[in-house]
Amino acid sequence: MINNSEWKSLSQLKMDGGGVSKAVAVVACAAMALFYVAILYAPTLILRLPPPPSFKNFMIRRFICAAISSVVSVVVSALLLPMKSREASSLLGVYGIRMDHIWQAVIFPLTLTALMYGGSLVLKSLLLMSALREHMNFGGGLSFNNIKSFSEEIVACLRSIASDVLVWRTYVVAPLTEELVFRACMLPLLLCGGFQKSTVIFLCPIFFSLAHLNHLKDVYSKHNYNLTKAFLAIGLQLGYTVVFGSYASFLFIQTGNFLAPLVAHAFCNFMGLPVLVSRGKGIVSVASVAGIVGFLWLLFPMTRPELYNDRTDNCVCWQGYCSGN
Repeated sequence: MINNSEWKSLSQLKMDGGGVSKAVAVVACAAMALFYVAILYAPTLILRLPPPPSFKNFMIRRFICAAISSVVSVVVSALLLPMKSREASSLLGVYGIRMDHIWQAVIFPLTLTALMYGGSLVLKSLLLMSALREHMNFGGGLSFNNIKSFSEEIVACLRSIASDVLVWRTYVVAPLTEELVFRACMLPLLLCGGFQKSTVIFLCPIFFSLAHLNHLKDVYSKHNYNLTKAFLAIGLQLGYTVVFGSYASFLFIQTGNFLAPLVAHAFCNFMGLPVLVSRGKGIVSVASVAGIVGFLWLLFPMTRPELYNDRTDNCVCWQGYCSGN
């Protein structure tokens, strides 16, 4: 844990003159969002590279493009932010990349996010128990060989998942690059531009949701080229990304730690849309309601800035953004 003077030198932004203007902050964020999507198509449309020989190579190419976009966004925001120091430690602190309060930044947001999936977690547990019982009954009951066989199946399944390029995209590359660009780079710019914290929490997700419009063509073909169904599906996706983006922005601003929205993003990608009801399983609905109530009850207590930061002067926020600073 770092002391007050070290934390102050690590992460406090200093405004030079008027700092970043609102117009510059918005234009920079829009450009980052556009570049994040556009670069995915650069290899074929701009560089005229031949199509990749396999789907895995195609995804690896996209991973490289997303990484380039993230690096460019980090450099652009670093050049625009009115920082007193350009040392690496100061820059990392602005992006919430820190070595202090790591377990708080992982456990608290992950627990809070899991509450929203109370019904989903209960349903998954019931399905897992049912599958285990069927496996045991089919194999002749509970025995050492059956347990060993079931364990081997789980290990084989995990190995298959670890080598799946879509798993890496969904749970590693997408959360990492999206949180770096749409939270770590954009939020400091918007806040330094003079936007209020409440405004930024709902403004930044708009860029995040618009960056997902590139899926329109895939959704259109998936729904048998029915434009109405495609727009409904995209509308649902955009609504979900706005809601999640607001939550992730809230986590980043409150904690000042990049890990907080990152683990929440990866967990949400794993769980998908929350399950609220399940036919014949009333306990799922009860768990959903209890989880939502628990989430709303603990949202602010579990995201208090002092849980994730040492106090600096009279402000407990990571960058001095609380209390109108």
